[in-house]
Amino acid sequence: MTKRWRIAGINFSHMHMGDLLRNVVDHPDADLVGVCDEDPKAMQPAIEALGIPESAVFTDYAQCMETAKPDLVILCPPTGEHALWVQRIAPYGAHLFVEKPFAASLADADRMIAAVKEPGQRLMINWPIRWQPYCYTAWQLIHDGLIGDVIEVHHYGGNRGPLYHGADKVEHAPTAEDKQKSWWYKPESGGGSLRDYLGYGTTIGTWFNGGQKPIEVTAVTASSPGIDVDEHSITIARYAAGLSKFETRWGTFTDPWTDQPQPKCGFVIRGTQGTISCYDYDSTVRVQTSDHPEGYDHPAAELPSGERNGIEYAITRLSNNLPIDGPLSPKIARIGQQIIETAIRSAETKQTVKLIE
Repeated sequence: MTKRWRIAGINFSHMHMGDLLRNVVDHPDADLVGVCDEDPKAMQPAIEALGIPESAVFTDYAQCMETAKPDLVILCPPTGEHALWVQRIAPYGAHLFVEKPFAASLADADRMIAAVKEPGQRLMINWPIRWQPYCYTAWQLIHDGLIGDVIEVHHYGGNRGPLYHGADKVEHAPTAEDKQKSWWYKPESGGGSLRDYLGYGTTIGTWFNGGQKPIEVTAVTASSPGIDVDEHSITIARYAAGLSKFETRWGTFTDPWTDQPQPKCGFVIRGTQGTISCYDYDSTVRVQTSDHPEGYDHPAAELPSGERNGIEYAITRLSNNLPIDGPLSPKIARIGQQIIETAIRSAETKQTVKLIE
């Protein structure tokens, strides 16, 4: 018989929780057995949208774990609390699916890795663009050797800001007071565009470049008056093969899922034998090779059945005892976190910093 996976969602601080729970409800082999947040109002939109029964709603995580007995727990706390929540939930033995970014610091990432001790227990870090056909197609072409060895990765990532949209990309118009109250704009909670978006570039970029680590990192940040966290960052990473650049922006002119801003959000990858550009939500990727220096548009392929979103991937991997790979794996995500940690140090000291181990 096919195993039915009991899944719970705990802490609704990140707006992606609603999207992930919808993936659970839509999966034929999954049962949503619990949702939990200290603030009942945070869960209400998901409860109403997904028809979650009152018996599956909790405000105490221990009661949720003991009553619902989930096999897999989705965690969407503030970035600064990722390690805290993984350490709280890991002793129950459930697999852990943590919404990006990995953590607020490298030390926190290592706490999360160390917390997973049960035999066979898995920790996964979800990066939503991993499930976009353009991103998967770019990786597949790189993996197939189309452009040779990757020597540069350039990423521009961001949106108008985290309070301008909620689950299912429902639009909002945040006020200055909304920003002052939100954890997204508090340094101690892991707020800021660098901590929110740099992991996309550095983690997916590490996936693209085959797990290479940079030697040193230089980063600068900028913010708006009255804002305590950065809203713009540029990070340059020097590798043995050359330079890569990762830029984050809260305050793009438009959101990329509605109208691509300029600069366009996405990746440009240069290899020893060609280049690939893949931009957010495009239906093609642009390729140059020695045989086609003029370039051509390559269709963005659909993801394989069973791996079309993070929840589907997790269930497929767990059901078949397959390793967690790519950007969801703590190994690749930790390299991304190393670059983030070094970029933060560089921005604070206004110096180039060797990669922090």
